[in-house]
Amino acid sequence: MNKTLILSLILCVAATANAQDTASPAATVRAFIDDESPGWRSLVESDFAIVNTPENTWAWKSGVLHCTGEPIGVLRTTKEFTNFEMVVEWMHEKSAGNSGVFVWAKPDSLEKLTLEGKQRLPDGIEVQILDHGFTEMMKAKGAKTDWFGTNGDVFPVRVKMTPFPPLSPDGKRSFPRKHLSKGHGEWNHYYIRAINGEVRLWVNGEEVSGGTAIEPAKGYLCLESEGSPIQFRKLRVRELP
Repeated sequence: MNKTLILSLILCVAATANAQDTASPAATVRAFIDDESPGWRSLVESDFAIVNTPENTWAWKSGVLHCTGEPIGVLRTTKEFTNFEMVVEWMHEKSAGNSGVFVWAKPDSLEKLTLEGKQRLPDGIEVQILDHGFTEMMKAKGAKTDWFGTNGDVFPVRVKMTPFPPLSPDGKRSFPRKHLSKGHGEWNHYYIRAINGEVRLWVNGEEVSGGTAIEPAKGYLCLESEGSPIQFRKLRVRELP
């Protein structure tokens, strides 16, 4: 066997070993999202219903949903979902903006929300949409900043969920294991997969957070108005068995 062939075999074995090392459970999990494949559909104005905000809180313009952020409340889908995957792009218009996507929001909790009521958000799983400036705003107020993240927290609101690590100090939130969100004025891409009582979130192409053992695992999808202007676009969903 000549020296060239031997060297080629050594390099091949080394490359294979390296590929096996990077395929460990801790390796980056990427989502290939082909939201034009069969079963995907766009969520448009007729797919949503106002719950506890005035009509002018929300405005559809050229395929983009604009939310003023005032007052705090939600826009829900007209139907409930069980197993599904969802794509949404969002952009905070101002620093420290706050919003979110609610998954499996309970119907009875939505019925209790009113313009005058103290409870402004439903029961369900919140997929956090928070601008990085929120941290600096809280620091300026002398408030703690260790209980939330700005790169895609997933947490339960008055429902059951076992969060994936890393966890918030109180153990209730799934903190993102990688920080991938862009700041206000830039578009971010969320891919949410909710199936069999489990929710997983990908931020700008990589899986970062989620939770399992969720009860109930059926309900409405909601978009949050939470104090600051935000835009949503490319809202897409595909129901799963």
